[in-house]
Amino acid sequence: MPTRPLADLEAMVGDSRVTVEEFRIEPGKVEEFARAITAEDPVFWDETAAADRGHDRVPAPLTYTQVGRFPRYTPADVDGKGFDLGFRPEYVLHGEQAHEYERPIYVGDVLEGTATLADVFQREGGRAGTMTFAVLETEYRTRDGDLVLTDRSTAIETEGAVDDGSGADDGESKAANGAAEPASDDPTEADGGTAATEPAAPSATVDEFERVRTVAELKPGDAGPTAVVEDLERKQFVTYAGASGDFNPIHYDEPYATAAGNESVFGQGMFTAGITSRVVANWFDLRDVSTFGVRFQSRVFPDDTVVASGEVVEIDRDAGTVETELEARTADGETLLTGTATARLSSEE
Repeated sequence: MPTRPLADLEAMVGDSRVTVEEFRIEPGKVEEFARAITAEDPVFWDETAAADRGHDRVPAPLTYTQVGRFPRYTPADVDGKGFDLGFRPEYVLHGEQAHEYERPIYVGDVLEGTATLADVFQREGGRAGTMTFAVLETEYRTRDGDLVLTDRSTAIETEGAVDDGSGADDGESKAANGAAEPASDDPTEADGGTAATEPAAPSATVDEFERVRTVAELKPGDAGPTAVVEDLERKQFVTYAGASGDFNPIHYDEPYATAAGNESVFGQGMFTAGITSRVVANWFDLRDVSTFGVRFQSRVFPDDTVVASGEVVEIDRDAGTVETELEARTADGETLLTGTATARLSSEE
């Protein structure tokens, strides 16, 4: 249970504050983040490749706003995500994450993020005990005030460590098996992992797909590209921590992870989401992607293999929109996350 009463948290719903400022989209960091999620697409670091795809600047990956958690982008009067929820960090899990895009983020952008505590509620979650949910909505705007994207994150505090496959009572409690939120908001701890070393080479494969630009090229049931990362290593969780700013030691410190009741360290939920975002980025042009969202189901551990895929579920040929469903599984068939993505395509042949 949180250290603050639920009534206090509910009284904060609707509060907003700037939690990310002077968020400079830097080319080296974009490349580092792309490689950390095992993206091999040179559009994320090669200006020529970006120009060949119609971008006037190098774009960032779909989940790049995670980088905004670094202390250098946090206002001096803000701790963590800006709201004192009283959540115990070792039992805070990432339940869902969603993004709505007005356009891609580009190298050279300088963004400000304003977060709103959109909702707080509790649910009973079987072995997870009483779960407290907090939904944060953050709008990212340019210096001119133009909205670039909105992201929504659901954090869940459980009464203790959650064992995957624990027989949770419903979908919300099952979502508590996702990745943990940052264990510390101390800038001296987080700043130490800014990844000055060369990112590890990705161990991944992606089916070669011609990016789809019109709805005429699609029909319901069509499969998208597949993103595969084999035999995960602990260092990949560390690499992602350095790229994203998620320095919760539960992802790389074995004694810390096991002391909290986990079988071992495990990957960040947004690391798995980043791998899954590659399916979308290799299926559609980044400028056409309007939404990307995931719901975490279970955790990924060292030596697991991640297989992410997508399928067309609905097409509006008049509006030129396509809805897809996404999934990431282990090689053994365990579902890590489910998700959706929407693309706005041309309705012409």
